[in-house]
Amino acid sequence: MKNTITGLLSLIFLGFCQMLYAQNNASRFSGNLETTTNFFIRDERIGAANTPQYDHQLTGVDAWLQLNYSNWGFDIGVRFDLFNNSNLLNPQGSYNEQGIGRWFIRKKVNKLDISVGYLYDQIGSGIIFRAYEQRPLLIDNSLYGLRLNYDITDFLQVKALAGRQKQQFDLYESNIKAINFDAFFSGGGGDKGKSWSLAPGIGVLNRTLADNAMNVVVSTVNTYTVQDTFTPNYNTYAFSVYNTASYGDFSWYAEGAFKTEDALNDPFGEFRLDGGGTQVGDKFINETGTVLYSSVSYANKDNGIGITLEAKRTEFFSLRTRPDVLLNRGIINFLPPMNRVNTYRLLSRYSPAVQELGEMAYQADIRYSPTRKLSFNLNLSNIEDLNGQRLYREIYFETSYKYKRKWQILGGIQFLNYNQEIYEVKPDVPIVETITPYVDFLYKFSRKKAIRFEFQYMLTGDDEKAGFKQDYGDWAFGLVEFTLAPHWAFTLSDMYNINPGVNSPVDGEGGREAVHYPRADIFYTHKANRFSFSYVKQVEGIVCAGGVCRLEPAFSGFKLGINSTF
Repeated sequence: MKNTITGLLSLIFLGFCQMLYAQNNASRFSGNLETTTNFFIRDERIGAANTPQYDHQLTGVDAWLQLNYSNWGFDIGVRFDLFNNSNLLNPQGSYNEQGIGRWFIRKKVNKLDISVGYLYDQIGSGIIFRAYEQRPLLIDNSLYGLRLNYDITDFLQVKALAGRQKQQFDLYESNIKAINFDAFFSGGGGDKGKSWSLAPGIGVLNRTLADNAMNVVVSTVNTYTVQDTFTPNYNTYAFSVYNTASYGDFSWYAEGAFKTEDALNDPFGEFRLDGGGTQVGDKFINETGTVLYSSVSYANKDNGIGITLEAKRTEFFSLRTRPDVLLNRGIINFLPPMNRVNTYRLLSRYSPAVQELGEMAYQADIRYSPTRKLSFNLNLSNIEDLNGQRLYREIYFETSYKYKRKWQILGGIQFLNYNQEIYEVKPDVPIVETITPYVDFLYKFSRKKAIRFEFQYMLTGDDEKAGFKQDYGDWAFGLVEFTLAPHWAFTLSDMYNINPGVNSPVDGEGGREAVHYPRADIFYTHKANRFSFSYVKQVEGIVCAGGVCRLEPAFSGFKLGINSTF
């Protein structure tokens, strides 16, 4: 019955928009379709097996259709979501659901901006509140409710939000309310000197637990010893103060956040001891939380220098719509990641998830371009827990050279330490140590024809206890890409486990087997439509987006993708 009503409302909405569009040339109608179809081919050797998709379902579809209409000052949107035998929600399971994943209506009345429906927004950098979508991780924590924006003056704005967080096609029951003030001041420039600006802000958020969420916490706490028990709070408050200051070539962002006492999930018992001093797992703890984050940057086109320095300290800042949910579910806020976003296949294999309960992180990025043809980039990042234990460290260097418009070469090296025990919950494994050099060469035959070659090699440390290389061992990756603009692109690549490690497939004699993971892609683009067809063998790993990560299972089969904008 629910889906029937939703479908009828969607048809009425589309018919209404079509009628208005036909009658009013000033109206605007737009949309986008994104869909991926997976064809699963079982391959037990690489672990692409023993899930519903490989055992009997064989195909799966993920699709999103967004429709937008604007007229008379109104912005109206609706999105249809489809998940058919999908492994995005649970890599080991199958998710099947479809319906209206989002709708919204927005209207500005003089200085007041009114929005209702499923809303995306954030306060400051998102440390106390961020509602956003990340489809590869199936994150869609939009706020279903009301947002009011009011321009108090030309330089001061206030925003108020109220609602509940989305949970796939349902809602979490806990209530979220927030208010946010943003200001902007500027001056200078011209003959008076360098320009400057200040953009201060303050935000306050309140989360009120629903009765069912509180009952889960209370029933669990009631089983604790006297030393561990506490009285949970229905209401938690979070406060954030931030400012962006810029002067000439310099920019400085700083934000501090505080959260009142809240029940936090400590699944591995790292922060709670029982009365005898022994660690106990799967427990709630009751703590206040803090985050301090700052970023300083300098950029000058004349001398070709760009520098960014970042630091962040996090302590007990898990802010969720209910304390008992884990992983990337029910997250109200967003903690900025402190590692470089790597795009090359092997360089991005190990990426750190933000540690909500405690981390101290630094990052420095230095770029230098002495000419338009030549550039250098050095990136350093280091993440530890609050006891000084190393979680992640990356040293990255890259240089590129362009020869006219004919060819370009880019190369570099990455040194990495990755705490697999913490990030992937694998007990008693050593910190993974890798060295990964790489090179990327692009040659243009003409304005429409080009070929690109890519090669990477990952050298991994030894796991002396296991007697093999760490994790999957050493990797070699090669790719060739040929483009015929504006329509066609072809890629062929192979990721080869050249020196297998402890987690590589076992051969018949108890050793480790070297395995190829080939991939072939065909892309066709016509105007606003893009089609892709791929054959893929993919090793199991961790996929991250903005410091939020999840397990990416091994994949074997074909992928068909369609992306259309209208």
